[in-house]
Amino acid sequence: MDSSSPVIYVVEPYGGSVRRHNPALPLVYWDDAAVTRGDGVFETLLIRDGHPANLRRHLDRFQASARLLDLPEPNGEYWIEATRQAVEEWTERSGRDAKCVWTYTRGRESTGRPSAWITISAIGEKVLEQRTTGVKVMTSPRGFTIDTSLPGVGEATEGGSPEPAPWLTVGAKTLNYAANMAALRHARSRGFDDVIYVDPGTGRVLEGATSTVIAVREGRKLRTPIPGGEVLPGTTQAALFEYADAHGWRCKAKDMTVQRLLDAESVWLVSSVRVAVRVTQIDGRKLPVPGNEKEVRALINAALGAE
Repeated sequence: MDSSSPVIYVVEPYGGSVRRHNPALPLVYWDDAAVTRGDGVFETLLIRDGHPANLRRHLDRFQASARLLDLPEPNGEYWIEATRQAVEEWTERSGRDAKCVWTYTRGRESTGRPSAWITISAIGEKVLEQRTTGVKVMTSPRGFTIDTSLPGVGEATEGGSPEPAPWLTVGAKTLNYAANMAALRHARSRGFDDVIYVDPGTGRVLEGATSTVIAVREGRKLRTPIPGGEVLPGTTQAALFEYADAHGWRCKAKDMTVQRLLDAESVWLVSSVRVAVRVTQIDGRKLPVPGNEKEVRALINAALGAE
């Protein structure tokens, strides 16, 4: 098998055997909800030195996402074992970093049975390049606002506490990433590499299109936007803060404006596969190279157990 070919394992959602799938053959049926509705969840993990990084945090979020979409609870140990098998096969032919994606969908409309699979593939050269060279970002409103309260509930309940809209899967990592991908295409058409979303009403920094924003401030401080609502809790950020806090850094989730990014020592986009990418420009304004860049990068890698 070509070392560039992905490793694909089909997972039975209710347990049972895991089977290898030929990447040259089709996998998803025409009526699978992943294709017709974007109805499902996923997680992306870094594979380094033959091991999935930050595994338990990814599993916790994966299971939480499934619950939010009312999918059957994924069996954690079963997914871990299936991942281990896929990683073993991958590392037999490549020792380089790889990307592992868990996909879990509502399945075929005709059967109602969920679909699930694991894919391990090589990390693209562009991603590897960005780890070294950094990214130029533009700031932008997301284009929509997530409001978890039903309209008119306050009046209907005579001032009672509004209930969350149950159909808004806030906090789930769903397959519906069309808007994020469109935002990235727009950014690239304007000469940028990535996007940082900003709340247009408050100026509050939210998150990257596929990443969490980290600001490094003087005095060994790390700051990130408060997760929840419009900000997906980041597994890489959580691992970083736990590790950094134990090694003398002061870490806090805090509301930030773009100005607070501009006057930080450095700004980073962190995510599972890109790991740590330094922001070199924001809206065309160059950010200075920090004196502790190597230290911060090593800190993030160490937090993932990747060094």
